Amino acid sequence: MTANHKDMANAIRFLSVDAVQAAKSGHPGMPMGMADVATVLYTKFLKFDPKAPHWHDRDRFVLSAGHGSMLMYSLLYLAGYDDMSMDDIRNFRQMGAKTAGHPEYGHVEGVETTTGPLGQGITTAVGMALAEKMMNARYGDDAVDHYTYTIAGDGCLMEGISQEAISIAGHMKLNKLVVMWDDNEICIDGNTNMTLSDNQCARFEASGWATQQVDGHDAGAIEAAIEKAKASDKPTMIACKTTIGYGAPTKAGTHDTHGAPLGDEEIKGMREGLGWQAAEFEIPDDVLEGWRTACARGSVDREAWEGRVAGIDGEFNRTMSGDLPGGWEDALNAFKKQMAEEAPKLATRQASGKVLEVLTAAVPEMIGGSADLTGSVNTKTPSTESISNTDFSGRYIHYGVREHAMGAIMNGMTLHGGFIPYAGTFAVFANYMMGAIRLSALMEKRVVYVLTHDSIGLGEDGPTHQPVETLAMLRSMPNFNTMRPCDIVETAECWQVALKSDKTPTGMVLTRQGLAPQRTTHSDENLSAKGAYVLAEADGDRKVTLLATGSEVEIASAARDMLQADGIPTAVVSMPCWELFDAQDDAYRASVLGEGTVKVGIEAAMRFGWDKYIGPEGGFVGMTGFGASAPAPELYKHFGITAENAVAEAKARL
Repeated sequence: MTANHKDMANAIRFLSVDAVQAAKSGHPGMPMGMADVATVLYTKFLKFDPKAPHWHDRDRFVLSAGHGSMLMYSLLYLAGYDDMSMDDIRNFRQMGAKTAGHPEYGHVEGVETTTGPLGQGITTAVGMALAEKMMNARYGDDAVDHYTYTIAGDGCLMEGISQEAISIAGHMKLNKLVVMWDDNEICIDGNTNMTLSDNQCARFEASGWATQQVDGHDAGAIEAAIEKAKASDKPTMIACKTTIGYGAPTKAGTHDTHGAPLGDEEIKGMREGLGWQAAEFEIPDDVLEGWRTACARGSVDREAWEGRVAGIDGEFNRTMSGDLPGGWEDALNAFKKQMAEEAPKLATRQASGKVLEVLTAAVPEMIGGSADLTGSVNTKTPSTESISNTDFSGRYIHYGVREHAMGAIMNGMTLHGGFIPYAGTFAVFANYMMGAIRLSALMEKRVVYVLTHDSIGLGEDGPTHQPVETLAMLRSMPNFNTMRPCDIVETAECWQVALKSDKTPTGMVLTRQGLAPQRTTHSDENLSAKGAYVLAEADGDRKVTLLATGSEVEIASAARDMLQADGIPTAVVSMPCWELFDAQDDAYRASVLGEGTVKVGIEAAMRFGWDKYIGPEGGFVGMTGFGASAPAPELYKHFGITAENAVAEAKARL
């Protein structure tokens, strides 16, 4: 007996409701409603091979509505991924299970990105689709020719990031991106008419998308819609009219199915109504065979692709694997030596730009960009020509004023493979893209956030643009390196660490104002790689340790000179990256911090976090509130971030 579409879709529905019921928590309604759409997509269109989940030219599928994770897990099991068993389904939402409450990248094969925070998935999918275009421009159709599909819900489209994503995808004409909107008119609180009256099709069309509307339970209509979408010269949104909780006898179409188990009686009635006779967590043999046979077709495409790319440029496999090219560190070290000798006075944003000139020439997979601040954040180099919607061969993306989307798109690019993305904005606007930054860290992806104008030192733009709290926020993020270099040599070292950190994203926090050089003696060793080091040791038995980052290191150096002149042996510690310093052994950290010495921290930001190094009784020279609008030198004097105050803080504790 051959399985029909109805039974194959119902397999998703019952795996989902059974898993949620067993877990006593979860979201069954969306998987029940979108089961028909997902079945058509996976069995008739999605180009993938469950036995080779990392095949580079596979289609990407993103479940943006990540709360409906059982749709994803059901698909992986039914499709035949070796990494998803029925026991994994049974253990949905349990400690240590692959089947987490929301799909998590790296936990199970076939999950292309972590989703759950609404709007992130659709935006990450834009990054994947953009990466496909850019890789295709480099290697051609034989190597790179695939689509990106995503299922998004009402909540995804409500989030502000979605409009940023929709806008840039339409502008870039990402025609191999297909969004299937679960148009069920239900949100957690009830009907969506409580909160919005948007015409979503008109919204997408206004941003340059093609749109269609289909019955999300009509397999033939869904198939025709996807066929049409694949032939479009624009990205496509398919509005799939569905019933949330489809098949539930009393709860279908209501918010009661959104985020809670259906209950034994409702599931019993659902089995009767849909004619599903299998027991819980049981899939009839013919249905499972139908799924496995349909999803095995991708092996033919994969084998043909392997034949086509057998002789392709080795750079393709290297970049897709994430390996760095040879020679780039030699080029960077030569530059570092030159800068130590020349000792230029530069803002670290300018220093970063000069470092990037070296790196982008040596590492061709580096892709730059900015949120409409290219001239300020210095992220474009002679090696990075701009891409456009007619030419994707370049290496620079103009994201527009779309910081949050910029972060998520970079996540999508690195998840796709082939690129190391970096992009810039002002540090204060890290607040706007924290959702994406957090997912970079959670997914362990190499993304570099260039965050300039990093303190009150940006001056006249005033407190709205002065990120006094942002460093503390970034430093609190697990698996995220916050780099704040003090001069061009440290900047080069921090970039070196960022490129080598293949499982950790980086925030490159940089100044607007020029800084005096601190590292004028070359060392082949990357001193910044340990997070903190003694920049200038005390002349004599150390009594005071001045600890500083970035632009305040020069203040610490001036304070040291004053203290030494007064007969107080003082060391300066530069701390470009707290996270790396914390990873060092106890002996190294003790040697740097100077046990038994008076400690004073100096940073044009809030004290929050500093007590870990200076102790609660240590001195601190920094901010206690928001900044003000004035030239930078006046602001430093006004807020007391001076060498004189650092000296006073030290002497008061001797």
